[in-house]
Amino acid sequence: MTVAGMDGIDLSATEFWALPLTERAAAFARLRAAPRTPFFAEPETPFSDQGRGYYALVKYADVVEASKYPAVFSSAQGATSIPDLPVEFNEYFGSMINMDDPRHARLRRIVSRAFSPRLIAKFEDDVRRAAVTVVDDLLAAGPCDFATHVAARLPLKIICDMMGIPDDQYDMVLTNTNIILSGADPEFMSEDMDQAVLQLLGAGQALADLVTALAAERAQAPREDLVSALVTANIDGEQLTSAELASFFILLVVAGNETTRNALSHALMLFTEYPDQRALLLADLDGRLEGAVEEVVRYASPVVFMRRTLTRDYAMNGQDYVKDDKVVLFYYSANRDEGVFPDPERFDITRSPNPHVGFGGPGPHYCLGAHLARRELRVMLRELLSRVPDITAGEPDRLLSSFINGIKHLPCDFSR
Repeated sequence: MTVAGMDGIDLSATEFWALPLTERAAAFARLRAAPRTPFFAEPETPFSDQGRGYYALVKYADVVEASKYPAVFSSAQGATSIPDLPVEFNEYFGSMINMDDPRHARLRRIVSRAFSPRLIAKFEDDVRRAAVTVVDDLLAAGPCDFATHVAARLPLKIICDMMGIPDDQYDMVLTNTNIILSGADPEFMSEDMDQAVLQLLGAGQALADLVTALAAERAQAPREDLVSALVTANIDGEQLTSAELASFFILLVVAGNETTRNALSHALMLFTEYPDQRALLLADLDGRLEGAVEEVVRYASPVVFMRRTLTRDYAMNGQDYVKDDKVVLFYYSANRDEGVFPDPERFDITRSPNPHVGFGGPGPHYCLGAHLARRELRVMLRELLSRVPDITAGEPDRLLSSFINGIKHLPCDFSR
């Protein structure tokens, strides 16, 4: 497959997501330059009949407007999958991501209150300690697979500690989150569709069983962890049901691992490809680290898209849409919109302003964990680059997925 012309671009084709990142970026640039919003046939799925297709929102203005108006651009029919999936499936794996108000507002209100300042402060201290340990182990072990031995370890430990998950369950959590966000990658998911469905459901069930058991323990003997806070949360007489707790837990451990892990791997790749930006950052870590994290998230866009479905006819930026149209918000493309980000393919840690949508667009579905993710990235990059300043990345083994811009394996090298 090539992207030599508009006819060569198919965002629903698995082959497109196997292209090098430079070719993907070039394809999205062509789509942004088109006079009309591009329309694509839907990818096939074993869960439902093929739908009538979707509009790809590739421009920043469209992604932001669709994010701001959830009453028009609904998430309830599915946000994390382009094809329609059963409602129970959406809510089981997506929790409040796949809900509209008032259900979304109710669940987010309960969950947000559980993230108390005291709890967040405690885990910010934990992030620092975890980063030190990860870099200690890296220096002791020597060059390794950065994605698995460094990037995956910090967010996994932090999210598991937040939830109160025992250390001996870490590998199980990581294995099942890999399956849930595996896309079409054969390393994690069977190419037989029936077997793949069983793998996916089994991964979700394993995580749900884990939190159900933890919740029963915490109801009797609460601790200083998020499961205890969620089990005992009572906001204006509202509590999470067992099903809501299980689905939110799946969302949190999956999203809390995947986004930060891939951003860290992309960061090492970017600072290897752009040594001038590494030197700029090392010259003033305190002054430039925050901007560096924002630029890594913009450039990498770890979550590639979310979907919405129109609840009524709507005109947006010169394009007419009708009720029940599907639109897919491509954050990866919006973060490269030339009208918002001058020279968007340039990695620039001093970029300002940098109004990226790497954590979603403005509106009620903005990432609940954005603050924690930013904190993890800042702390880990500070610890890594101050102690191993010459670390470089080798050739990445990329995840075959249209949803996650993932790095499965990434060799690294440094002087010891």
